[in-house]
Amino acid sequence: MISVSEYIARRDNLFEKMDEGSIAILFSGVAKKSNADATYPFEVNRNFYYLTGIDQENSILMLVKTDTSKDVYLFIDEKNEKIEKWFGLKLSIEDAINISGIKNVLLRSSFNGKLATGLDKDLGHFGDIKTIYLDLDEEQKIAKATTTREFKSFLEANFPGYEIVDIYKDIAALRMVKSKEEVAMIKDAIRTTEVGLNNVLKELAVGRYEYNLRNVFEFNVHEDMQAGIAFPTIVASGKNGVILHYPNAVSLLRDNELVLMDCGASKGYYCADISRTYPINGKFSEKQRLIYSIVLDCNKKTAEFMRPGLTLDEVKAFAKNFLAKECVKHGLIENEEEISRVYYHGCSHHLGLDTHDVADDYKKPLEPGNVITCEPGLYFKEFNIGIRIEDDILITPEGSECLSKDIIKEIEDIERFLIIK
Repeated sequence: MISVSEYIARRDNLFEKMDEGSIAILFSGVAKKSNADATYPFEVNRNFYYLTGIDQENSILMLVKTDTSKDVYLFIDEKNEKIEKWFGLKLSIEDAINISGIKNVLLRSSFNGKLATGLDKDLGHFGDIKTIYLDLDEEQKIAKATTTREFKSFLEANFPGYEIVDIYKDIAALRMVKSKEEVAMIKDAIRTTEVGLNNVLKELAVGRYEYNLRNVFEFNVHEDMQAGIAFPTIVASGKNGVILHYPNAVSLLRDNELVLMDCGASKGYYCADISRTYPINGKFSEKQRLIYSIVLDCNKKTAEFMRPGLTLDEVKAFAKNFLAKECVKHGLIENEEEISRVYYHGCSHHLGLDTHDVADDYKKPLEPGNVITCEPGLYFKEFNIGIRIEDDILITPEGSECLSKDIIKEIEDIERFLIIK
């Protein structure tokens, strides 16, 4: 669980990136319409959540920095007994204060007036303000028919003379470096993922269907009342394993084939992202064993290679070069240039409040506190073999630490588990 003191520290860090005489405004967002009078489940804007811990739609964070003060305001909906009878309880002002550590919690209905008195040049409630920071990431709905980019147009039309700056990358830079509390949350998500995968192994059998394994995994994740599914679970057997984001999960699990699972739980929105590949009948064939061993060796050696100062491009190049040499050595491809035919994705991405977590610059060298994935793979359509082994890695001052090392991936461990299940 993230502490109140950490949310306060995060806002202080963002204040350091803001100019004097500025306001930053961030929105929690609203649920998007799905059809008729229905909406998709609400997903809080992660940058807003990162700074507040508030998981409630139609909420607004305002940071005001002047030469003499740093003030924080949070706006939330008023509690309404009639609405709560239909849609559940809303946060009280006291709840919001206790979660976020923000003392100035006001009703959402007062936001427009507060903003107007602060930006009106004659009233100058906030002092001499020159800059307005907004999170201008795409498609951030903040009202039924309004996005942050449309809110920017509203500000330009009604309060001219202010410089409006996108603060997205500044928040992304903060989010890239995880605190001890954040790493602990990711570890919790990984442990729940491990429980789900172990139960999948218990149910794995010829004659079942891909969706059976997906359902087993997701059921066991949801048995943890604090957990959710980090992203749509991928279950791809046989020939489907060569499709990176195979979406259907309807195929029969067949004898002498593999099944690839790319899945993860989330805890407090912190995500795990794990891939494992299993023999459906409990035993790797000779060809499967060979290709799996190459991917596993690449997974382990690439994780060991990861360290501060490297870029993700350098990590990808290391993994690709390793796979190319091994595939040529074992006669799986004729030359190293052919590796792009059987390995056609990156090896790593940042991980955190989003599965593909934000980064102010993906070419930025790694630093201690980054959490990234390590996910080499090989995909041979001609053999109906797709193998990916993915772990979650913490970059440390000395190098790296595999946070998901307890989720079995050695051939002997997998086969033993499947024999005695």
